[in-house]
Amino acid sequence: MSSSIQEPEVLVIGSCVSSFTARFRIALAEKGIKYDFIEEDLTANKSPLLLKHNPIYKKVPVLVHKSKPICESLIILQYIDETWKQGPPLLPFDPYLKSQAAFWADYINKHVG
Repeated sequence: MSSSIQEPEVLVIGSCVSSFTARFRIALAEKGIKYDFIEEDLTANKSPLLLKHNPIYKKVPVLVHKSKPICESLIILQYIDETWKQGPPLLPFDPYLKSQAAFWADYINKHVG
C-alpha cells in the first residue's frame, strides 16, 4: 500500500522577504484563514513544488487552495476576497472603485515595489 502525501487545504509558497507574498498573507490573516507556509529559497534552485505549481513564471508567491494553484499576488488577493466571505472585504464592491484599486496596486507593483 503506497502512502501519498496530501497537500494542506491552503498552502502558501513564498518568501518572508517578498512584499508580494506579504500582501496576501496579510489578506489571509484578515479573513482568518489558516494556511501552511513553505519558504522558497530565492537564491538557490527553484523547488520542485514551486515549479509544479507555477511552471510559467517559476516565481513566488503561489497560493494553493484544494490542490489548485493561483499565481500573482493581485490575482491571489481577488481570489481570496471572492472565495472567503468571512472577515472584511479586501476590495471594493463598486466596479469603478475596484478598477481604481487595481490601477493603484499595479502602479505600486511597477514603480514602487
